[in-house]
Amino acid sequence: MSEDNPRRHARRLSRGEADLWAKATADVRPSRTRPKKPVASPAPPGEPVPPPAAPAPTIPATPARAPKPAPPVLDIDRRTRVKLKRGRLDVDAKIDLHGMRQAEAQRALNSFLRRAQADGARIAIVVTGKGATRDEGGVLRRVVPLWLEAAALRDVVSGFGSAARHHGGEGALYVRIRRAR
Repeated sequence: MSEDNPRRHARRLSRGEADLWAKATADVRPSRTRPKKPVASPAPPGEPVPPPAAPAPTIPATPARAPKPAPPVLDIDRRTRVKLKRGRLDVDAKIDLHGMRQAEAQRALNSFLRRAQADGARIAIVVTGKGATRDEGGVLRRVVPLWLEAAALRDVVSGFGSAARHHGGEGALYVRIRRAR
């Protein structure tokens, strides 16, 4: 077996090697020991006994940041995604939500998608932007997929997914719009 194989078994020490090892390590002690808790001595008679100390208030742990939501599930079928990526299918409408606050962006998205549906649009691009930090992503990038899945837009949106690089990549979504009834 090779020397770097972690499963290799060590050979047993001979009697002489074991005696030598025992002599070499006879006076070795652990370098760190656990500190012993101080024992409180009883109060001398006649002195008032102090009340027991109240336990220290516990500070609640700071909640960890919420994990990044999973990227939106590509509800748009593969054939449609390929056509969009290659430019063989036109995008009927586009909205850019950059620089908007959440409430303003949600109102704009709702009215845009309803207008696009009324105009007969089938595919729209919603540009959310990538956000200020790459790790966390922008607020709109995280919440727009939730808005698209919400009951308020269920009658308008039939699916959505990440856009191709030339349409905005990670900072944009394709949205498939249902036909108006």
